[in-house]
Amino acid sequence: MSNHQEDFIQILNKAIFENTFVKLSLANYKGSIVDLKYIYIKRIIIKQENKLSFTYRYRTNDIVKNYPIEEGISVINEFLIPNAFRLATVFTVKIDTIFEFLNDRKTNLRSVKPTHTQLPSLEHNVEKKRLLKPDGKLYLHQLNITDEKGQVYKHAQDKFKQINHYIELLSPLIKNLPKHEILQVVDMGAGKGYLTFALYDYLLNTLNLPAKVIGVEFRKDLVNLCNDIAKKSLFQQLEFIEGTIEQYENSTIHVLIALHACDTATDDAIFKGINAHADLIVVAPCCHKQIRREIEKHKTKNELDFLLKHGIFLERQAEMVTDGLRALILEYFGYSTKIVEFVSDSNTPKNVMIVAEKKSKTEAQKNDILIKIKETKKYFGIDFHQLEKRLGLEI
Repeated sequence: MSNHQEDFIQILNKAIFENTFVKLSLANYKGSIVDLKYIYIKRIIIKQENKLSFTYRYRTNDIVKNYPIEEGISVINEFLIPNAFRLATVFTVKIDTIFEFLNDRKTNLRSVKPTHTQLPSLEHNVEKKRLLKPDGKLYLHQLNITDEKGQVYKHAQDKFKQINHYIELLSPLIKNLPKHEILQVVDMGAGKGYLTFALYDYLLNTLNLPAKVIGVEFRKDLVNLCNDIAKKSLFQQLEFIEGTIEQYENSTIHVLIALHACDTATDDAIFKGINAHADLIVVAPCCHKQIRREIEKHKTKNELDFLLKHGIFLERQAEMVTDGLRALILEYFGYSTKIVEFVSDSNTPKNVMIVAEKKSKTEAQKNDILIKIKETKKYFGIDFHQLEKRLGLEI
């Protein structure tokens, strides 16, 4: 390494340490990586850790890689050779420093006036424009998401992102709902109430929408905890009720939500929503045992049987068939459906979310749907789907 190169790396280190670093560019590439033109480097913070973000700019696309600071500087140093990048510029708010190869042996280091006089925002450290803000939310503190000052705990960052993702998914759906004097929302299988509280807060304080939200949960300790937090938060129209989804009765439901309801509990929830003529039904199912047992029992011969002999493929197929039939049954009962991905938790895979909005169907459309349900059941050897059974359909 030349003295100029050593000085350049020291200048880079100092700029990062003193927080005057703006960015770094590597140019005039003479290496063997096909179509690589430039590399641009900036500092970011990911999960409270300082990193250097490298944008590798190729002729037709960009690739971004993030490195810890020390590793990133080492990568930069390795690129500063005659048969890689022959020109490097570190930009700071005090001065810009340029390192270049004049030929294969001779180098030059020079400084010029700073191009930038202000530090850029650290992109991953800037609070995103979230629909739900953490500050001033007593329930978030009570649920161990934030500290007393409204700062999200490090261990709860993923949970807070999940809550906001949930609100972002529901927001446009809620705005499309028919007008009601009081919007009646039921969250079946509310658990500890993270999402139930967030939805009520969003309806009340962001949309200014008169709403009554009920969380149904069979674990008494969680029901008591959530009711206590709701009372402390002065959420007068938020209530948690002890019981199972199957036991719960309510003929006035405008929005029905059921996330993580296991196996046929999701069918119980959809059944309740259809019977109440809910405007919106949103479910994120988990476990699909009932249809899997049906497929395993009959082992129908078809074009997919070579896949279904493998357990993992059978499990995935059962999930798709279960939720596909749920969507068809919802459409038969007058809903428009779509299936999207929903990140249920940072430590679990992405889940499927079924969204059903009330929309009338013609008799011809309903007949076509019944035929499709019948054909699907026959193809996979399914005697019945639990939702079909709950609704009294005979297909």
